[in-house]
Amino acid sequence: MKRIVSIQDISCLGKCSLTVALPILSAMGVECAIVPTAVLSTHTMFQNFTCKDLSDQIAPIAAHWQAEHVTFDAIYTGYLASKEQIGDVCRFFDAFKTEDNLIVVDPVMADNGKLYPAFGPDFPAEMAKVCAKADLIVPNLTEASLLTGLPYRTEQDEGYIREMLLALSRLGPRYAALTGVSFEGGRLGVMYYDKAADTFGSYFNEHLPASFHGTGDVFASTCVGALMNGLSLGDALALAADYTVECIRLTLAAPDAKWYGVEFESAIPYLVHRLEAKADN
Repeated sequence: MKRIVSIQDISCLGKCSLTVALPILSAMGVECAIVPTAVLSTHTMFQNFTCKDLSDQIAPIAAHWQAEHVTFDAIYTGYLASKEQIGDVCRFFDAFKTEDNLIVVDPVMADNGKLYPAFGPDFPAEMAKVCAKADLIVPNLTEASLLTGLPYRTEQDEGYIREMLLALSRLGPRYAALTGVSFEGGRLGVMYYDKAADTFGSYFNEHLPASFHGTGDVFASTCVGALMNGLSLGDALALAADYTVECIRLTLAAPDAKWYGVEFESAIPYLVHRLEAKADN
């Protein structure tokens, strides 16, 4: 069984971050250790949430695991609570990176053209340091704009997305995948770039008329799990996109669905079936 570690926050209520990553990766047959960066009472779309920063725990956890000779097949980061955590996370990468494992960074910090309220304007430059050490990064369009300095556009064409991907690759990672890409009405997906091969790829699915907090975490966690199951990057991103759409579809169809997140749990049988079908081919 593959073992990964996910470095991100625990939002106690809200279906995002580690409470999404753990069940999805477990369902995909991947062991997931965790390094919690913070504990929040809810995710940040709620008002008056509490937050306990756990920056002081990252280095001691890493030191203990090194003493136990623990290794990981992948390191996957999501929401980092503050710029002060950047150095600790980069040192964690240095301690546990091997020739054979994979570092995946979801630079969670912004959406819809704006930084999240918890972050100041200097945070994207700090997050770029984390991206520089990654093998694969999976930003949305807002995050990509903040990381590269390129303008954020709600209207896109393929030339603009290619320019953005090339700029992201210059930060350091071999692979850059940009989510929330759309070149035509009713279709939404992901476009990616392999710097070593100098090749682009893309995948699109139905664009459902809804937006939910935590879908980026669903996407990134599924992508990591698929890669650990031996799927190619293109197939892993396609599965992640399809599962995310299925989660949104089931949420929209549920009369008692909660407003604060997608019903990813109801879609887990779909995910497992798709993964098994890939394994049989």
